[in-house]
Amino acid sequence: MKITTFLVLLSLFVLPRGSVFAQEFYAGKTVRIIVGGSAGGGFDTYSRLIARHMGRHIPGNPNLVVENMTGAATRIAAKYLFSAAQPDGLAFGIFNGYLLLGRVLGMKGLDFDVRKFEWVGVPVQDHVACALHKSSGVTSLKDWQSAKTPVKIGALGPGNSTGDVPRLLRATLDLPIHMVEGYKGTADIRLAADGGEVAGACWAWQSIQPTWSKGLQSGDVNVVIQATQKPHPDLTKVPLAFDLIKNEEGKQLLRAGGLLPSTVTRVYATTPGTPKNRVKILQTAFSNTLKDKAFMAEAEKAKLEIDPLTGNDVEKTVGEMFNIDEGLKSKLKAILTAK
Repeated sequence: MKITTFLVLLSLFVLPRGSVFAQEFYAGKTVRIIVGGSAGGGFDTYSRLIARHMGRHIPGNPNLVVENMTGAATRIAAKYLFSAAQPDGLAFGIFNGYLLLGRVLGMKGLDFDVRKFEWVGVPVQDHVACALHKSSGVTSLKDWQSAKTPVKIGALGPGNSTGDVPRLLRATLDLPIHMVEGYKGTADIRLAADGGEVAGACWAWQSIQPTWSKGLQSGDVNVVIQATQKPHPDLTKVPLAFDLIKNEEGKQLLRAGGLLPSTVTRVYATTPGTPKNRVKILQTAFSNTLKDKAFMAEAEKAKLEIDPLTGNDVEKTVGEMFNIDEGLKSKLKAILTAK
């Protein structure tokens, strides 16, 4: 009995408080979800759904709130999570996973080692497509290919699908594209397209479908190309970029610069240095939320796809990005760097 009592007392002093009193730590607390996109965009839509359900899966049932932190193609949110947020397990957030590739390629403004993030997970692996408003005069890929002037494509900036995928399509398929960058989120790009400021943009079908549904249903918006190897079940008649690229190098460029980062576009992470036990709590709660019946019912109603990756899965993908062949890396950097 003396030995048992001693070990119990020792654990209270030696083990991190969160591993022993997880429920007491989170009870009555608020966990912030920092969203690198604007309200109404895809990142925001997924995050608000997660916030409504994830608290039930964290010991102590804390409240979860969403904070939008826009700017610099989600780099501001990423940098905040990396170095400004307290490493206490009370904040995690989403930024664009294309920034991870940007770090590999030496993108300006990414002066921190993204490999040090603690990965929470990914709710859905993106299927990137380009959707254009019919007022642009482009309702099909054939229209785009034969356009007499470059088609204006809206984007946040380099380091995300809205900026990187059009550049890759321009380089590998010679599509006439004029980049219009600086938008805070895809919601702003949609409004710009509806108003005739740009033709459209390239980003995840998982966001296009629920957030631009009225335009799709009315025929005002058309998906004209998929930047993928396999068609999405909803887009079986839309051409695939990989079928149209004529050389292997072009396919490798799109695979490394588009497909790989698209699997972790909606990556949730928390601050380096967060106690491992609290990281584990967030990872487990995140995974369990995505399997929660109430969550799934609401996701289905909102037409939000769920195709998750765990924190460990994300870590492996990040490792793969950092192992891209040097020759391919050099060519990607030349294509994706803003001129």
